This record gives sequence, structure tokens and C-alpha cells, in this order.
Amino acid sequence: MTAGSRGDVAPYTGLGHRLARAGHEVTLVTHARFEPLVAGSGIRFHALPVDPRAELESPRGRGLHRSASDAGKLLRLAELARRVVGRMTEDLLAAARGAEALLLSASLAPLGHTIAEGLRVPSMGVYLQPIAGTREFAPPVLGGGSWGPAANRVAGHGVCLATEHIFAGALPGVRRRLGLPPMRAGAARRARERRLWPVHHGFSPLVVPRPRDWRTGLTVSGYWWPYDTHTQLPDFVREFLDAGPAPVFVGLGSATVPDAGRLSAQVVSALRRAGLRGVIQRGWSGLAAAGDDMLTIDEVPHALLFPRMAAVVHHAGAGTTAAGLRAGVPAVPVPVQFDAGFWSARLMALGVAPDVVPLRRLSVGALASALVRAAREPVYRDRARALGVRIRDEDGAAPVLAALDRLGG
Repeated sequence: MTAGSRGDVAPYTGLGHRLARAGHEVTLVTHARFEPLVAGSGIRFHALPVDPRAELESPRGRGLHRSASDAGKLLRLAELARRVVGRMTEDLLAAARGAEALLLSASLAPLGHTIAEGLRVPSMGVYLQPIAGTREFAPPVLGGGSWGPAANRVAGHGVCLATEHIFAGALPGVRRRLGLPPMRAGAARRARERRLWPVHHGFSPLVVPRPRDWRTGLTVSGYWWPYDTHTQLPDFVREFLDAGPAPVFVGLGSATVPDAGRLSAQVVSALRRAGLRGVIQRGWSGLAAAGDDMLTIDEVPHALLFPRMAAVVHHAGAGTTAAGLRAGVPAVPVPVQFDAGFWSARLMALGVAPDVVPLRRLSVGALASALVRAAREPVYRDRARALGVRIRDEDGAAPVLAALDRLGG
């Protein structure tokens, strides 16, 4: 069970496919618009009624751009989520009935755990970001960094509690329907922690080592790669790649921006100033470019495209960050909001990105300078290649399979 943008869904198609190959019957429960992602994977699909893109493009969703800070955006997003969660509850309950175990993303864990408890089936978390509080870094959804050990941990617990409160309106009714006693959101979270509720994290320990102060039961498993049936790039993409030197990918994934035309022009100018060709992905932000040295694309599997790039410019979402690392190519992160600052900092610390160019401060000069360094200085390419080899050797699904076997036993 997961909710959010494409990056909050795609990794579970690969994890689900791996579980299905091991003999489990798997159903992905998420927004209806993502049903095509499971085609051919051998896993079933149960649709949730909310369309996340429509919500982000609504007047309330566009209000996110009016918040200058990550904290302000997070508050607006939490309010947006609180408004829509009730519309998903009935479908989550229906999908869970008859299941033998529930695997829950961080975005639905408080509600999903309550459903599992009421139906008396085991559950565990499968998270894409490090959610639990730690002294080692500040909450990723607030940009990461460090506010000092004590403040980091307090802020992390605060973010976890705020997430619980998103479901405060829906949970009492669910608990009544399932015959569970009333319980406040904070008490429910503390109960999960006391029971050492298991959570697996779908990122590499090479990228984010497991925090030393995490409790027992929190595991960093390794990346879960999106399932895809494509074995070749589309002809028009291959023709563009073959017509010149390796280009730079530019895409903001599911992030939205207030002025796509202006941003597209800045990106193209920066690429040309750096003397580089570009592959521009429209995404939810609507980027586009024209000219013999530019190619505009829609959805193309990153696993096929990124290894052909000189560098990747992206919004530093967890999934796109992972895809660039797997491909072994340098990055120029352009963080937009929430955990993007955290992943951008990790790319810098790993030595595979020369600089961070936040969207709110993006200029042609700053982006062009970072592009030249990422695409032309061998040190970034060499580090990225070496790290990519190690990440491709990991098996992030294996610990989840083993834990699922223990859960069922």
C-alpha cells in the first residue's frame, strides 16, 4: 500500500515482482493512474480513487509554490493529504480484506497498521526514505542537514508525530468499524515502537548508512528497482543519442513548477553555454526544448536512458537519485522541495555531484557551471562509475523476502 507521486509507487513494482517470482500473491494498492506500471509484472492492482497529479494542480496544490520554506510546504502538503485521506480509506479496507500480510509505505503506515491490527494480519513497513528520528541528521522531509544531535532527533520525532496526525480524522472511524478501542495518534505510534514494528528501507547503505541510534527492527535493505518490460530505448531516442556525443538528461519527475516556459528556457541556455546536448523530460512540470541539439521526451525507463548520459540533472527525488547512482553517472541535483535537499547532500558527500543548484535560486550561469564540471571533470565520472558498480551488486529485495517469510511464520 502506497500513496503519492510516481516516485512513491514505481519501486514497489519491482519489489512486488520479486515477491511474486518467489511464490507470493502480490497486490499493489495505490492511485489508479499508476496501474500501467504493473503491466507484465505478475502482480495485481487495486486502485485508490485520488489522483495525485490532479491534487497538485488544484488551487490547493498550487499553493505549495507560495511557501518559501520546506517546513511551510510540508504543512501545506499535510493539510492537502488530510483532506484526501478519507476518500481512500474505504478502498484501503477493501484491499486489505483477505490479505495475509500488509506491506506499508511511510505515506500510509499509520492507517495501514491500524487496518492490519483490526484484521489481525501481520504488517511491516517498506519505506523509501529514512523516516525515524536520529541524532545523525535532521528529518529528510525538512531538507536534511544537521541541526545538532539533540535537535535532529527531536525534530525527527516531531515529523513522525505530524505524519500520524494526518490520519487523525480517519482513524477513529476505522478503529470502531474493526472493533478496536479508541487510541490517540501518538499512543498508536508509541505502541508500534514498543513492539519493534519492522520497517525495511529501500535505499542502499552505501548511500545512507543505517543510523547507529535507530532501534531494533529498522533495516536498511538496499534499493528496490522499478519493474519494466522495455529492453530497448524508443527509436527516436536512440537516433538522437547516436547522432552526437553523450547528452545530459534534465528532468524534474513529479515535481511541479510555477513557470515551465521560463525554466525550460533557462535549462536550454545553460546546456548550450556548457556546450552540451540535452534530453529534456516533460514530467509533471511540463519542461520542453526545441532544436537539433535538444530532445524532449515523455516517460522513458531511466535504467535504459541514464547509462547513455554524460550527466543527469534532476529534482533529487529518492527514485531518480537512485536511478542515477545505479547508472554510474554524475549528477547535478536541482532540489525542489522536501527530501530533495537530503538526497542532494548525499550526492555531494559521495563525490558524484559537483554542486547543488536549488530550483528557487537557479540561474543560467550557476547551472552551466555545474554542468561543465559534472560532464567534463573525470573525477565525478570515475566516482560515479565505481559507486554504480557496487550498488548494482546489491540485492535490496532479499531482506524483504526473508522478513516476509518470518512474518508469515
